[in-house]
Amino acid sequence: MKLVVVSAGLSVPSSTRLLADRLAAAVERLAPAEVRVVEVRDLAVEIAHQFASGFPGRALAAAQDAVAGADALIVVTPVFSASYSGLFKSFFDVLDKDALVGKPVLVAATGGSARHSLVLDHALRPLFSYLRAVVVPTGVYAASEDWGAEGLDGRIERAAGELAALLPGGRPEADSAGTAGSAGSAKARDAFEVVPFAEQLAALSPTGAPAA
Repeated sequence: MKLVVVSAGLSVPSSTRLLADRLAAAVERLAPAEVRVVEVRDLAVEIAHQFASGFPGRALAAAQDAVAGADALIVVTPVFSASYSGLFKSFFDVLDKDALVGKPVLVAATGGSARHSLVLDHALRPLFSYLRAVVVPTGVYAASEDWGAEGLDGRIERAAGELAALLPGGRPEADSAGTAGSAGSAKARDAFEVVPFAEQLAALSPTGAPAA
């Protein structure tokens, strides 16, 4: 399988690339794959040239082919002005319009404040839904205070498990008790008693009869 990681970090080292690498490693543990990292920063000039000329340079064309041929994507952007970066968006603007159709995608972002975490649902999900990709339920946002704090590792593992479950030969992440997440969910459903709504209303009625 081919897993392509698109990282739009601008600095070296980059927290965006660090998050991308941790997500890729988590997916690889569940669904072994050939990983290709696309650093959008290195393609900035060729992206601008394609906008102007309509033709990609050699490195950009290779990155576009890698994305189109991938079995799944991990995409990570820094947050600029409460949204994805312009460079990140520009890379996907120069892809073929059908390149991501039906492709599983894990979305992630980094930022200086937890206040920007809504970028996952307000910017990234709509973008990749428009491109007709299959976005996994869990997105991962890492603010500056999240590095080394409790919670980030769990979000990474949960998102990686959801992406791996969509890949051939992948398996969902195991929960903390060592059982598969899907099996744990099944046990939880079996243990959950569903009470019909009419019975719940009857229990609240003084006469014991269902309320109108």
